[in-house]
Amino acid sequence: MSDIAIRAENLGKQYRIGALQQAGSHHSYKSLRDAIADAASAPFRALRALGGGSGVQKATRDETIWALRDVSFEVKRGEILGVVGANGAGKSTLLKVMSRITEPTVGRAEIHGRVGSLLEVGTGFHPELTGRDNVFLNGAILGMKRSEIARNFDEIVAFAEVERFIDTPVKHYSSGMYLRLAFAVAAYLETEILIVDEVLAVGDASFQKKCLGKMQDVSSNHGRTVLFVSHNMAAIGSLCTNGLLMQNGTVIYSGLIEQVTAAYRNLGSEQDAEGHTVKLSPPPGRCDVWMESVTVLCNGVPNAKLKIGDRLGLKVKFKSREPISRPGLGYLIRSSRGEDAVIANNHFLPSPDFVEPVTEGTIISDLGAIPLMAGSFSASFWLCRDPANQHHVEDVLNFEVEERNIWGTEYMPTKSLSCLWWPAEFKFLTKG
Repeated sequence: MSDIAIRAENLGKQYRIGALQQAGSHHSYKSLRDAIADAASAPFRALRALGGGSGVQKATRDETIWALRDVSFEVKRGEILGVVGANGAGKSTLLKVMSRITEPTVGRAEIHGRVGSLLEVGTGFHPELTGRDNVFLNGAILGMKRSEIARNFDEIVAFAEVERFIDTPVKHYSSGMYLRLAFAVAAYLETEILIVDEVLAVGDASFQKKCLGKMQDVSSNHGRTVLFVSHNMAAIGSLCTNGLLMQNGTVIYSGLIEQVTAAYRNLGSEQDAEGHTVKLSPPPGRCDVWMESVTVLCNGVPNAKLKIGDRLGLKVKFKSREPISRPGLGYLIRSSRGEDAVIANNHFLPSPDFVEPVTEGTIISDLGAIPLMAGSFSASFWLCRDPANQHHVEDVLNFEVEERNIWGTEYMPTKSLSCLWWPAEFKFLTKG
């Protein structure tokens, strides 16, 4: 038996936008009476058109758009594949094609095994039925036998934490209850492939952690394949080993998940050839103060390649419409897994940054030998005169931290965390 669970070959999905509309009409559907009247008047409309009349129809351009184009990839059995990309990149369309909800226009998708999909909260639930009835209904939709559903019913209800409300119609459920029950059905029923869209954003932090743990369990311990779409880079990084980066309906990068998430963060940035500086444009609308560029410094010199223990600095060049003596600057450094590693701002500094007000200037923040682990990192910045009017850029500056034997031993710091605890000085006393 092949070890490939999912294979997509040159998938494409085309949608048609625009149509021929009746002038002055805003109705998408016609009644039988309208259809008969249109048929009776068709010859007269044709004569008016031949005679050069203005007619009663208004033609709007009949356009098409490719939501997916030339998408190819493979997923092995037991693998968790992460799919990332901006809104409108084609991620949800891809999952709908893989779930057999919609047919591809071109190409083919092979699915080896039964599929459980969770694309929208409560998909397949009937609002008038109870939670109990919907578990059996949703399981049947997923292709499960009643005996399979009954065997897992208690675990599904316990995971969803809806025991008290299992015999209540789900129309009375909150969105969180809907999500917990829908995820539990998809996760506990005996499908070989689990397809999950960005639905975990609805749940609270503890439930998201619970869902991620369950997906890890079904993959590692039960050999099930997971196709996971999320904007949460921390979740993607902790759960997946490989990933796809999508843009405008195509896969523009595939590989190890850290490389994929790093490429995702680089989208839209204008980092220079050396990789240490990003030039920025003023934000749209009225902004009193804005950043022109941001630079990463290694030991005081522009450089996007650091090693563990190097002095890390961030430099911001800015402009202001009116003279300013103390622009507010803050930044957040994240790992490629989406974990917050360093956050700081100058709000609590005892003195202003500039003695004399200026309309342009440079701010340098020296973080010292910051204990970042080896890996890829990104920095977000915000600059303002007051918090209500700020220039904010997200994950715009990227840099790498390489390994270094900082302790002078054969031991290298682990890569499992974003930040490293530096060794402290220990004194051993012979008496208390």
